[in-house]
Amino acid sequence: MHEDLIGIGELAARTGLSHKALRLYADRGLLPPAHVDPRTGFRRYAPVQVERARRIALLRATGMPLALIAGVLDPGGTESVRLLDAYWRKERSVHAARREAVGYAREVLAGRSPRMYEMAERDVPEQKVLFIRRRVTAEGLLDFLGEATGAIFAHLRTTGAGPSGPLFAVYHGIVSDDSDGPVEVCVPTTDAVEPAGEIGVRIEPAHREAYTELGKGDRDFATMVGVHDAVLTWIREQGHARTGATREVYYPNWETAEEGEHVADVAGVFTPAGGTACARPVAADGPGEDGIEGGQSGHPHG
Repeated sequence: MHEDLIGIGELAARTGLSHKALRLYADRGLLPPAHVDPRTGFRRYAPVQVERARRIALLRATGMPLALIAGVLDPGGTESVRLLDAYWRKERSVHAARREAVGYAREVLAGRSPRMYEMAERDVPEQKVLFIRRRVTAEGLLDFLGEATGAIFAHLRTTGAGPSGPLFAVYHGIVSDDSDGPVEVCVPTTDAVEPAGEIGVRIEPAHREAYTELGKGDRDFATMVGVHDAVLTWIREQGHARTGATREVYYPNWETAEEGEHVADVAGVFTPAGGTACARPVAADGPGEDGIEGGQSGHPHG
């Protein structure tokens, strides 16, 4: 019945892949054996799986994670090519952002103060915010930003309330592969609204902040880490006292904006050393003419 099947050794010989790799691909559901002997556990593969194994190896050579490979391979033909091209465009974008982050880190390691971002100051008035706070690492950050934003806007809609300013995320600690924040997603409102489940309501105190504007292309995680560091460095160099967590302000135009167009700010809260007047107050609706709710479907990290 299984006379046309080949063993894992022959599959390894035909593809150049190790037994370890073939077992890994089987365990991840990418290349399950056509038959496994229930008594010995011996794995046998169909000859057509040689080509699939070859294609998996080619995609792995591009750096594609195992979790993405099935989604690229399974459609086949031109759709698989389109998905591969989309993956590679994203990788090029990430590489470009990391190159900028490496440049920033190089300046810091050399003991210099990088001047890569233009800083400004502004006053932000006291405001009531709906928020969701959670501990997340870099891996889960995007999902959390999207999930929390959607939940808050849904709560606003069901209560007949609306946002009164741009949504923002407060980073109470470093978010990385090793550090889990925590992070708060906040949406200001002037309407009467009650907490619900994970959604809390609090007053965000009036404060002064230093900030730098980001364009649409500046939303990669590696870039954002450097920008946060640059804002805090600027506050320290000015002799100001840091009195609050850094935050990212997301404006509603970022999905429709042209590359490089202002879509977000990174800001740090501080108490001025000399008590000088601020440059300008924060705008209620940020750049662009879209409604605030238009910004709820995505974030600059995406």
